[in-house]
Amino acid sequence: MPESVISLKNVNIYQGNNLILQDVNFEINKGEFVYLVGKTGTGKSSLLKTLYGELTITEGVASVVGFDLRQMDWKKVPFLRRNLGVVFQDFQLLTDRNVHENLRFVLQATGWKDERLIEEKINDVLEKVGLKAKGFKMPYEMSGGEQQRVDIARALLNSPKLILADEPTGNLDPETSDEIMQLLIQIAKDYGSTVVMATHDFIVINRYPSRMLKTEGGRVIDSNATH
Repeated sequence: MPESVISLKNVNIYQGNNLILQDVNFEINKGEFVYLVGKTGTGKSSLLKTLYGELTITEGVASVVGFDLRQMDWKKVPFLRRNLGVVFQDFQLLTDRNVHENLRFVLQATGWKDERLIEEKINDVLEKVGLKAKGFKMPYEMSGGEQQRVDIARALLNSPKLILADEPTGNLDPETSDEIMQLLIQIAKDYGSTVVMATHDFIVINRYPSRMLKTEGGRVIDSNATH
């Protein structure tokens, strides 16, 4: 049996009192790579926010990495997020400290105490993203592609079952986008992490075809669903 990492059944997603997405049904298994596409304003961001616990669910059945989203409250959200890695379009690195310190900050914030293990983990994720020698660099000394790699390294720190990537190639040139895509696909393979990637970049999608969820007309359409 494939291991389910995300499961949504008959879920309605609201922003405030507005119903944004209706009757959402899909399941994503361990190690899958799935695109999330849709025009601006069709609920793509709302769906992403639901998956990492920013929007609460009151209708339907939903679980993400073993957490019941119906039972989420502000106390439980940090535990959910420790099992997720989030990759942002604009990197969101702390600009006042170097790469190494950026990663250390996240580990300490999520409860890591042992200095030796912290060092090992930081070296491990930097090696995974091909930045082994760049830990001393400040974010502003790095190219966009390198900063995005740091962002992915940060997402890997707690060995997440799920990586949510929000437009990770949005600010990058085509060649760098290619590198970042290959890295994300490799991570899904090597770690068995599930990757859900929100994107507008159809060049990337055509080059690396995969399952697609599309937000359209208040629904989520799954390219895997049989009609």
